[in-house]
Amino acid sequence: MSDGHHAHVENQVWLRAFLFAAVLVTIGVVAYGVLSVGLATGAHHAWEDALAEANGDTHDHHVIDAHLQFLTWNVAGNTILFMMIVYASFIGLAGLMNSSKPQADHGHDDHGHHGSASPIIMAVGVMLFMMGFPSFATAAEDFLYNGGGAFGEMLLSLVGLSVVMAGVANWWGEDLPFDGHAEQLSTASDDMVPFRGQHVRKVGIWIFLMSEVMVFGSFFSSYLRMRTGWCTEWALDAGRCTGETVVTASDLLRHDIATLLPGAINTFALIISSYTIVLALKTAKAKEWTPKEGLMGKLMPSQRIAVRNYLIATLMLGSMFIVLKLIEWSHLIAEGFTLQSQQGSIFYIATGAHGLHVFLGLIVMLYMVFKADLDPEVHGTGWTTDNAQGIEYFGLYWHFVDLAWVVIFPAFYLY
Repeated sequence: MSDGHHAHVENQVWLRAFLFAAVLVTIGVVAYGVLSVGLATGAHHAWEDALAEANGDTHDHHVIDAHLQFLTWNVAGNTILFMMIVYASFIGLAGLMNSSKPQADHGHDDHGHHGSASPIIMAVGVMLFMMGFPSFATAAEDFLYNGGGAFGEMLLSLVGLSVVMAGVANWWGEDLPFDGHAEQLSTASDDMVPFRGQHVRKVGIWIFLMSEVMVFGSFFSSYLRMRTGWCTEWALDAGRCTGETVVTASDLLRHDIATLLPGAINTFALIISSYTIVLALKTAKAKEWTPKEGLMGKLMPSQRIAVRNYLIATLMLGSMFIVLKLIEWSHLIAEGFTLQSQQGSIFYIATGAHGLHVFLGLIVMLYMVFKADLDPEVHGTGWTTDNAQGIEYFGLYWHFVDLAWVVIFPAFYLY
């Protein structure tokens, strides 16, 4: 394997992470105030009025519409606040850990990406998080939909999440100084010839994506196998079954443009986000770059700012995906479509696993935005034509997440 080099990064660079964290928390608080406190409060009053006019009939369509309107604003505000707190926690902890390290830890290692304990630390954190996940999910659902929650039930998962954050922060500290020179190459055996000579990180991403194909393949195959055996609305109309029908998510979503809209918007959001991250990579790799004329030139006056803004656009689109996904879930749960049913459990687990992959990608993207905001000539690090392959490797993962949703949407929403 080849040797690499690290740039010299001052500890003070990581102090910028606290500014990022403060901005993120501010965004979350403002969004919560406007959506959950402001708009949701008005919607809650409208819901109560509709319920009173209907003499307590919760099945009245005006009551249902008012309830769903309340859920939309309340869940949106709570979700954005929760996401911004998680974002700020990750970037803030990374800043705290790496700014407190001895200066020698940041710039005097003459070797490229090598053995790291960070993946092991993160694996332990994920194990703890999953051990406490059932209680965490119950408390989180109460927080998102009702604005309250027993945080004691989240303790084990929060400990696990903290361990994950520590591992991610350490990994970021190892990667930030990397300047892309002489990255390690794969010395694959004869039965792994396609990977021979490729960058080790790129090989790792492809192998990881192969395992992800198996994970999502199990979701699709199990759903389609069960779906073909259910007496659904379509099967009943086709005369292939008799008796009581099984209600699927698509039965509740596909008949009305309003209910299908969040999933449709999310489809376009992920497709566009794949395009924006390609633009970020293309801009970062450009040897000669000049700003465009007009509005785009004003938004992206320099190559560094252009890369940063394309990554921010990707981050915003992915975050919107999570918000709309939870709003959609809240509406389905309000209509009685829960994990208690077989069709509900498959739907929530499959789409939830995909949403988790999106959210984890956003955590990594947060770091990429942080690195893109650094000027290599001033801070000694940042995205350049030499190390832009880091954006490419993450882009492979993000494209996979996009592709998975392109399959999930017709299978779970339209079929």
